[in-house]
Amino acid sequence: MSSSDRRRDRPTRVRTVAVVTVVTLAGAAGVGLVSAGLGSTSASPPQPGASAAPATEGSGATGPVLPRSTPVRVVVPRIGVDAGIVPVATDDDGALEVPPLEHPEIAGWYRPGPAPGQAGNAVLVGHVDSPQGPAVFFDLGRLRTGDTVRVVRADGRTTAFTVDGVGTYPKSRFPTERVYGGGAAARLRLITCGGRFNPRTGSYPDNIVVFATAVR
Repeated sequence: MSSSDRRRDRPTRVRTVAVVTVVTLAGAAGVGLVSAGLGSTSASPPQPGASAAPATEGSGATGPVLPRSTPVRVVVPRIGVDAGIVPVATDDDGALEVPPLEHPEIAGWYRPGPAPGQAGNAVLVGHVDSPQGPAVFFDLGRLRTGDTVRVVRADGRTTAFTVDGVGTYPKSRFPTERVYGGGAAARLRLITCGGRFNPRTGSYPDNIVVFATAVR
């Protein structure tokens, strides 16, 4: 796969919506890389100090808010995920980096945002598939309200999250504020591609987003 093919579904221009800087999670020809993009634009992590509309979350008691620590592993028992995590950021084009295609079994943590367990919305992204077959978040859409996601942190603590809901969104209507918005509770978003792969464009039309809240 050429580098140009890998970038076919990666928007390169960055624009601003209100006080929100627009960033994209990449897609690739022939594989299911994560894309939180809004079609030819992109998803929107808030800048420091920016506010965003909070997501609608479960009403149960939330877990403790922890200091920042790098996540190192994500475990999702229902779908058999037990995967390492690597930090990702944005490249020179304003596109969010994703885990290397050579390692589709690992997830990426959006490092400029909160860490899992911190106040706010921590974001983990992962491939849905690869040339070798299913990838780390292949079964993400099977999660249901009440399922558990655990994130192991470098400080030795494990934060458990309960799934509040799972949504599938056309990339033209990606729920930017619900994904990247902040708040006092520690929350988690898991993102991958969804829908039917389009071999002509080399991309998936949708994103699957899991919304979860820390419980202990």
